[in-house]
Amino acid sequence: MGKSSKLALALVGLVLGASLVACGDGRDGAEGAAQQLAIAVSALDVGSVAFEGKESGAANEQLKEIFQGLDPDKPDVQAGELTFESDTATFPLNYTWKVGAEEWKYTVSAQLKKSGDKWLTVWKPAMLVPDLADGEILTRATQTPQRASILGAGGAPLVMYRPVVNVGIDKPALGDADPAGSATKLAQLVGVDPAAYARQVAAAGPDAFVPAITFREDGSRTITDEQISAIPGARAIQDSLPLAPTRTFARALLGTVSEANAEQIEKSGGALKPGDTTGAGGLQQQYDAQLRGTDGIVIRAQKAGLTAAEIQAANPDPRRVLFQTQIKAGTPLKTTLDPKLQQLAEDVLGKVGPASAIVALRPSSGAVLAAASGPGSNGYDTAMLGQYAPGSIFKMVDSLAMFRKGMTPDSKVDCPATLTVDGRTFKNAEGYPESSLGSVTLRDAFAHSCNTAFINARDTVSQAQLESAATSLGVAVEAPALGAAAFLGSVPGEAAETEHAASMIGQGKVLLSPLAAAIMAGSVAKGAPVAAQLVLNPNAGVTSPGAEGTPTAGTGTGTAPAAAPATAAKTPVTAAEAAALADMMRAVVTSGHAGFLASVPGEPVGAKTGTAEFGKDTPPKTHAWIVAVHGDLAVAVFVEDGGLGATTSGPLLKEFLTRAS
Repeated sequence: MGKSSKLALALVGLVLGASLVACGDGRDGAEGAAQQLAIAVSALDVGSVAFEGKESGAANEQLKEIFQGLDPDKPDVQAGELTFESDTATFPLNYTWKVGAEEWKYTVSAQLKKSGDKWLTVWKPAMLVPDLADGEILTRATQTPQRASILGAGGAPLVMYRPVVNVGIDKPALGDADPAGSATKLAQLVGVDPAAYARQVAAAGPDAFVPAITFREDGSRTITDEQISAIPGARAIQDSLPLAPTRTFARALLGTVSEANAEQIEKSGGALKPGDTTGAGGLQQQYDAQLRGTDGIVIRAQKAGLTAAEIQAANPDPRRVLFQTQIKAGTPLKTTLDPKLQQLAEDVLGKVGPASAIVALRPSSGAVLAAASGPGSNGYDTAMLGQYAPGSIFKMVDSLAMFRKGMTPDSKVDCPATLTVDGRTFKNAEGYPESSLGSVTLRDAFAHSCNTAFINARDTVSQAQLESAATSLGVAVEAPALGAAAFLGSVPGEAAETEHAASMIGQGKVLLSPLAAAIMAGSVAKGAPVAAQLVLNPNAGVTSPGAEGTPTAGTGTGTAPAAAPATAAKTPVTAAEAAALADMMRAVVTSGHAGFLASVPGEPVGAKTGTAEFGKDTPPKTHAWIVAVHGDLAVAVFVEDGGLGATTSGPLLKEFLTRAS
C-alpha cells in the first residue's frame, strides 16, 4: 500500500471517530459544565459560565449581591453525580462554608439543559442557597461576648469591665460648624495632637464618631461634659472597657485590651475581624483566645434593601435563619497576684527613676503575689523578663556549692583586700570593713559580702558545680507551672579562668531576673526548690500557656546572650543546706550591712545584698539588688542603675516589708 493510500485511511478513521463522538449522549460535556459551575461558584465568579435564561454578566452580578454580606469568605463547592433525562441533567452541589470555628454545610440541586451541542446551566438563586428566592440576599451578624476577667488571689477581680467615657467628634452633630476647627479645639482640651486629630476627623465618613481619647469614669476626670459639649460636634459617650484598677496596675504583666489593628487581624488567621477587641502584651495577649471567648454568628436570608427600622418594626422577623453558631463566653484567667501587695510594690517603686522591679512570692506554694515593674521600665516587664547580672546575691549559689564541698557557715575562708586572676584585679565593695578582712568565717564573708573570699573558692568550686547549685535553688531552669512568659536565669556550665572568677560574684555571663532572684531566696525559706506559679488555669481556654521559661531579651545594659535553661534541678537543695543558707542570710541582718531590716515587724528577716557592675563607664554603673525572706514571703528588689544594693534597693525593701506586715 502506498503512502497516499495510508493517509486516506487515516483521514477516514479521524472522520469516523469524530462522528462517533458527535453521536454520543454528551455526558462528558455535561460533566464538564457541572465541574465548571462548581469551580466558578467556589470563586464567587460565574462570569464565564453559560446560562439558560440568564445573561452571564447579570447572573454574576446577582451572585455577588447575594453573597456580599459574607465577604470575604468563599465556599468550597463540589459537584455530585449527574442524573440525565432527555436533554436535561440534574446534579447536587455540595457547599461548605467556614463560619468562625465551625462549618456550614448544605446541598442544593442544580440543572443543565442541552442547547445544540452545549450544556447550559439553568439559573436560579436556589442553586446557591436552599430555597433562596429572587430578590433575597444573605447577611451575617456577629454577637461578641464580653471579655472575661483576670482574677487575682482569692478570686479578687484585677481586670474587669469598668466605666469609661469616649470623647470625640460626632460628625452628624457638627451641623454647619467647621470640622477642623472643632477637632482642633477638642484636641487641645483633652491633650492630644491637634493636627493629627483634625486629619483623622477630616478622613472619617460623614456619619462617623471619631474618638479622640477615652477617660476612666472613676472620679478622677477633670474635663467636664460641659466643657466637651461647648465645642460644636463634640460628645462624651458612656461605655465600659476591661481595665485594671488603675492605668499602671501591673500593666507590663497583665497587658492591655484595645480594638484590633490591621496587623493583629492579619496575624490572627481569621480569629479577629475589624471592630474586635484583643489583648496586647502580657497575659491579655498570651491568653487572648481564652479571655475573648467565641463569637456567635448568625447567617440569614432576607429581602434586599430591608432596613434596620423595618426589621425592628416587623413581627415576626422577616429574615430567615440559615445557620448560626452559639456564642461562648470567655473563661476568666485565675492568677495568684495579691492586689494589695501588687499595688504596694508599685507605690514603693513610684519615684524610682531607672528601670526597677519588686517581686514577692510565697515560698510554701510558689504563688507569685506581686510582680511590679517601676515607671523607669517604660512599660517593659522588668520583673519577669529582665536579664541582669545579679552581683553578690549570687553568693547564695556559691555558698551552696561550697557546702557540697564540705564547708559550713563556720568554715574559715581568706578575704584579702584585692585579688588578681589572670591579670584582672578584683576587690571588695567600697566601705568594706577592715575587721572582716583576712581569715574569717564563711558566715562573716557572706554577711559583709567579701568578693575576694568567694573568688578564692574558684579552684574548689567548678563552673559546672555553680550551674548545678543554681538549679538546686530553682533558677536557670524551666518553669512549667508559671503559666506566663518569664526569664528564670542563666548560669553557663563552662567558663574560662577570669570568667569563672567573675561568675563567683554574680557577674560574667551569669544572669537573673527579679523573679528568679525571689525564687532563689524563696527556695532557702522553703528548704526545697520553689516552682513559681502565677496562672492557676493556663489550659482552661483554647490557648496554650505559651512561652513560660523562655528567655526573652532584657533591657539590661551590656548583658551577654542567655544560655538555655535546664529542664529541672538534678540535685534539689536539701532542708539542711537551706537551713545553713538561712543562717548566713540572717547574719546579713544581724551583723552585716542590712542591719536596717532588723526593725521590720514580725518574724526575723534574712537577706542578701548585691551590686553588679555593667557598662563601660569609669567608674562603672551598677545594678542594685537585695533579696529577703520574711516568714512565708520571699522578696527581690532591683534597680537597674542604682549604686549599692544595700543603700539603694535596701530602703525600698524595708518599706515594702514594713507596710506588708
